[in-house]
Amino acid sequence: MLRPVIDADGAPFWEYAGRGELRVQACAGCGELRFPPRPCCPHCQSFASEWRRVSGSGRVWSYVVAHPPLLADYAELAPYNVVVVELDEAPRIRLVGNLVAGPGEPLGSLPAERLRIGARVRVVFDDGLPRWVPERT
Repeated sequence: MLRPVIDADGAPFWEYAGRGELRVQACAGCGELRFPPRPCCPHCQSFASEWRRVSGSGRVWSYVVAHPPLLADYAELAPYNVVVVELDEAPRIRLVGNLVAGPGEPLGSLPAERLRIGARVRVVFDDGLPRWVPERT
């Protein structure tokens, strides 16, 4: 499995994810939520920041189903989906991940015909990686 490249600005995101928490960076000056993490607030230019826990609920903003040829580490898993999820608390924040049938389920466990833009989803964690599952209504 490919692992993310972790830089200094994004390290707290991955530390929290490893604990099963979805947190995003927020400006400690104006409160603006931002992702990807960065040293300076694009809204007020403050360098003060904190990490706020978010619900992990959102909606599928976009998606693609990947087919070979792919990176070698993923080729045998294809086809699988990659989704862009818009968070409820911060509609301008969109996180990329995979939509799976349930917690602990593998890539490709959700049939492609079940993917829908606008579908309600919630975050789950698999070995420190955020994944998304359909929200039960």
